[in-house]
Amino acid sequence: MSHNTYKQTAVTTASRGQILLMLYEAAIRNTKKAMESIEKNDMTAKGNAIGKVHDIVNELANTLDHKVAGNIATDLERLYNFMVEQLLKANLENSKDALQQVLKLLETLYSGWKVAVEEFNKTGGK
Repeated sequence: MSHNTYKQTAVTTASRGQILLMLYEAAIRNTKKAMESIEKNDMTAKGNAIGKVHDIVNELANTLDHKVAGNIATDLERLYNFMVEQLLKANLENSKDALQQVLKLLETLYSGWKVAVEEFNKTGGK
């Protein structure tokens, strides 16, 4: 089984929580890749990596359910909007500091979601 086939199978069989974690993992990986690309002065790779993170953060923002999550969704939306601003700054100014802020937020949110998904899976969603 090829890597792409495996990846596609993993995504199509994943729970919503697992998909959320995969999105965060991809965003973290691409944020690090953008930082490395700035160090290597590879602006094409930097732009591609930032574009992927931007798309993921927008997807995360678009899937927020304000009716169910209320203030949590509003707070997450603010964080996602801040990340988008920092990604734009990083892309325009080659700012590793802006990317570092995004990375820190993504890693913090990922850690929290990972615990929540594990708890949800343990309890069977009850």
